[in-house]
Amino acid sequence: MSEAPVATRIADQVGIISLNRPSRRNAFNTAMRDALALQIQALADHAEVRVILLRGEGRSFCAGYDLSADDPEMAALGQNPLRWHDFQTRGLRMLLGIFEAKKPVIAAVQGHALGFGCALAMICDLTIAAEDALFGEPEIRFQGIGSAVVMPLVIGAKRARELLYMGDMIDARTALDYGMINRAVPAGELGAAAEAYAQRLALIGPEALARAKLAINRGLEARGFRNALQSGLDAVSPLYVVDTDMVKEFRADAAAHGLGPALKRRNATFAEPGRG
Repeated sequence: MSEAPVATRIADQVGIISLNRPSRRNAFNTAMRDALALQIQALADHAEVRVILLRGEGRSFCAGYDLSADDPEMAALGQNPLRWHDFQTRGLRMLLGIFEAKKPVIAAVQGHALGFGCALAMICDLTIAAEDALFGEPEIRFQGIGSAVVMPLVIGAKRARELLYMGDMIDARTALDYGMINRAVPAGELGAAAEAYAQRLALIGPEALARAKLAINRGLEARGFRNALQSGLDAVSPLYVVDTDMVKEFRADAAAHGLGPALKRRNATFAEPGRG
């Protein structure tokens, strides 16, 4: 029997949620997406919890969506644009569940936060990361662009365009400079630093935290935050049902040599001159 894709515990008024697919670098499948949505809601409603800390087991916070084709729900999407739109809308609803939660959600990021994992880290109220963590949206290199619905709203259009058009990754220090995260700490200190950060925040009265979050959210919504997220999803969703020459070439490579080698070859094509 496989372990639950999401693990939860409560310590000192902090609800700790752990993404629990370390062998897949916590890449999302539909089971983990739905489990995370339920646990965010459960802790947001829990009387003993004042702050929620979201972390990942193993080497990485979250490497995006699992491309290994072992998810029956994803496999059933086929080339149907309405099914793809519904699937991506459910992912957006999960992210909005974090945005709407009555309690602040802190992300603790190590290793990789890529694609949907990058969006997840950005939608959290606060983000603390290991200095060697990497953030980005490399999926455009494989005809995907999920984080586009979040990234421009967090770091601004110019910086988001470069990351989203190129598919490059940035380290935590750059992410801090861009306003994508709040703090960067040495990798070996991330766990303790994130829990101390969450516990300090839990000392604030829950009523004040809830109202502060609501006030900030209402301001973002007045500037079109929610509509921008949905509009971005509507714009990028058709990409997932179009078989371009690049997609056919990549699928053929993956079928012949395996997904991992195909991903490495595709990424190597985009290496910046002089940087490997």
